[in-house]
Amino acid sequence: MTAGRKGHRIVDIDPTRRAQLDAGTIEAATLTECLSVDFAALLPRAVPAIGEQAIATMRHAAGEGVTRRMALAADLVLDHGGMAIIDGLRDHPSDTVRGWVCFMVGALEDLTLADRLHLIRPLADDPHFAVREWSWMAVRSHIAAKLDNAIELLARWATEPSEYLRRFASEATRPRGVWCSHIRALRQAPERALPILEPLRSDPATYVQDSVGNWLNDAGKDQPNWVRSLCARWMAESTAPATGRICKRGLRSIDRPH
Repeated sequence: MTAGRKGHRIVDIDPTRRAQLDAGTIEAATLTECLSVDFAALLPRAVPAIGEQAIATMRHAAGEGVTRRMALAADLVLDHGGMAIIDGLRDHPSDTVRGWVCFMVGALEDLTLADRLHLIRPLADDPHFAVREWSWMAVRSHIAAKLDNAIELLARWATEPSEYLRRFASEATRPRGVWCSHIRALRQAPERALPILEPLRSDPATYVQDSVGNWLNDAGKDQPNWVRSLCARWMAESTAPATGRICKRGLRSIDRPH
């Protein structure tokens, strides 16, 4: 997430801008703006025929955490329009609405993991920071449930020209992650994800470097010796500054004085 606009509290957001966010005519510029959006106001603007019952349900959930409200909005929209509505909302001006689409992709039933990743791909490559976060969070449970298949598929994403897709491959498989459930299998055996990590060890993008470093930092909380060994090998095999930066970030908890 980023803080690219002055004002770090919801009450500091200009009322006109708040109204535009709730109407879905502009994108949020900061995490604070993302959290300020009134989903019950945005829902009928994004899906005019959604119905009063859905709006009331959304209004009743106003006190829930943002991730739960994102998932609820996705369910309400899916119940109204089914899978066909995804195409109409994928390019919506509101990053929040595009985030709902991420959770719609996550909620669809009877999809192979390959098909689900195909649907989430344009959202994982979205220009907006929040949509990219929602994209991996929305499908992470499916990735964890079919981990070997996911690693095989995401290893290809780790070599994509887009740094956003490369970062998705790393972030979606972090053993611990943030705002999400842990992937216990990778906490126990992080080496299973090497097909994703190896292509990223000298990635030129800081955005990707940070994610890979955080991936290793996650792994180091359960398997510190494995992370030390991997970083030692990477540093011996690569003189790229990116590799050094990734390893420093990955070892930060292990090397921290106690």
